Amino acid sequence: MTKAKLVGLAAALIIGFSGAAMAAGDAEAGKKVFKKCKACHTLDEGGKNRVGPNLWGIFGRQAATKEGFKFSDDMIAAGEAGLVWSEETLALYLQKKKGTKAYIGSFIGKKKAKTKMSFPGLKKQDQIDNVVAYIAANTQ
Repeated sequence: MTKAKLVGLAAALIIGFSGAAMAAGDAEAGKKVFKKCKACHTLDEGGKNRVGPNLWGIFGRQAATKEGFKFSDDMIAAGEAGLVWSEETLALYLQKKKGTKAYIGSFIGKKKAKTKMSFPGLKKQDQIDNVVAYIAANTQ
């Protein structure tokens, strides 16, 4: 097994164990936070990809597999290394403290991955929890 796959597997295990501790967010409050996201992402079933992919059906999907969107090589590699989107993995990805590019990099053995995500993430955990709850409530 390659080093990148081991790092991805370790990250997935850590996420799996830490996910139970994540507080449930407030989807209604997350609607306001999602305004920062909607310039690049849509949530509607069958919705268009924009600068970022449409997020309908994101949870349970391997990273970089949304049909019709051209992902970066590093995001594709993270998906191949085991990144599957869940409420927990999305919450970790959206943390400004660690950075979206560093989170993806952790799956592929890089300090910072190259992705198309220009948004640096959110500072406050309640905003992260709320926007993830909003996305979950509107993409299934």
